[in-house]
Amino acid sequence: MSKSDKRIVILTEDELRKTFSRLSYEIIEKISNLDNLLLIGIPTRGIHLAEVMRKEIFTKTGVNVKKGIIDPTFYRDDQSRVGTRLIKATEIPTSIEKKEIVLIDDVIFTGRTIRAAIDSLLSWGRPQKIMLLVMIDRGNRELPIQPDFYGRKVPTSKKETIKLCLKQVDGEEGIFLNSRSSKDIS
Repeated sequence: MSKSDKRIVILTEDELRKTFSRLSYEIIEKISNLDNLLLIGIPTRGIHLAEVMRKEIFTKTGVNVKKGIIDPTFYRDDQSRVGTRLIKATEIPTSIEKKEIVLIDDVIFTGRTIRAAIDSLLSWGRPQKIMLLVMIDRGNRELPIQPDFYGRKVPTSKKETIKLCLKQVDGEEGIFLNSRSSKDIS
């Protein structure tokens, strides 16, 4: 982060833990049969969030919900704009037919990652329902996609970024907004 970057705390570690707990209760309330639930994480932070939510649900219910990974990279319609990254292998532990799926990502912004993830997921079968959980809803949607579960709504500009930090990955925990001054934006 350069000297002109500003880091603002959106959720502290304690607030993030409380948000995980609240979101897990919301899922438990909405899904009548947790044995039919499949949590699917989108790389990179969505994978870790799916594991956090799986553990939260297990702690509250004793049900060990299945989880998987879907990498939507090849289904994106904006690869030339966002570029590609190292592909994470898609892992779906069970048939998705007639499953209630909660697709999990850290942040929703334009909606294009989620659209690509849904397209990718549908190539694996036809679930009963697909719901979306995100920690942060940034607004600025380019597609009509809205989360079913979200931690916080934080309207942002395109020059701002939001980062979810998890202890097991980053050594710290919280959600942070990074804002660059306009003279740093080219």
